[in-house]
Amino acid sequence: MDIILFIISFVAAFIFSLGGVGAAIIMIPILVSFGIPVNIAKPVGLFYNTVSLTGASINNIKNKRLDFKTGIPVIISSFLFAIAGAYISKFFPDRIILLLFIGFLLFSGFMFLFHSKKEKETYRTDTPFVKLSFVGALAGLLSGLLGIGGGGIISPLMLMLGFNPKKITAITAFVVPFSSFSGFLTYWAMGDINWKILLIVSTAGIAGATLGTIFMHNRLNSQTVKKILAVILLVMAVKLIFKII
Repeated sequence: MDIILFIISFVAAFIFSLGGVGAAIIMIPILVSFGIPVNIAKPVGLFYNTVSLTGASINNIKNKRLDFKTGIPVIISSFLFAIAGAYISKFFPDRIILLLFIGFLLFSGFMFLFHSKKEKETYRTDTPFVKLSFVGALAGLLSGLLGIGGGGIISPLMLMLGFNPKKITAITAFVVPFSSFSGFLTYWAMGDINWKILLIVSTAGIAGATLGTIFMHNRLNSQTVKKILAVILLVMAVKLIFKII
């Protein structure tokens, strides 16, 4: 089982890193299908997001792809709200949150597919602090509530704000580890962690996400990245639909 989990974790991290999105949304149901309790799978998924996208972000920073100024307000608000989300997850009905999240993912996925903006120079380069803080807060809250990271929220909302898809993937990959880690720490404080599974999944995640990020920036253009983001978001929605059926 350990080898299978390693391979699955590597492939999932590679694919989802093409859109700068954490793969916990896929890994949590996979872990549960292996017989791991969901309260153990959630913190593993959050830590998996943390280390896998940290590796991707290090590569982005080394190659000067990351816009820190735009990412900072998202990081701060997502970190704080992920703590709140993880705490209230014990009291809030998961089904209602999942239904709302599914609707948002479906809307966002189709928006990515049919969004008409094509010219690179038309993407915005300013830093709307209040709007970006709201994006981070919403992403952090859902990250903590569902244990899946906030990439599925950050990416479409930043596209709505007019940012370049490649810039979005770099910022999302940088932000998600912060919200995921704060959520992980909260779950850790409330319960047990399976350190063996966490180590296997996370090691594979670092390798997969780093290679996926390199491949995305060297081989893909912004329009292709946008389509990949759309597919990832729609896959996330389908997985969540099966989760609540």
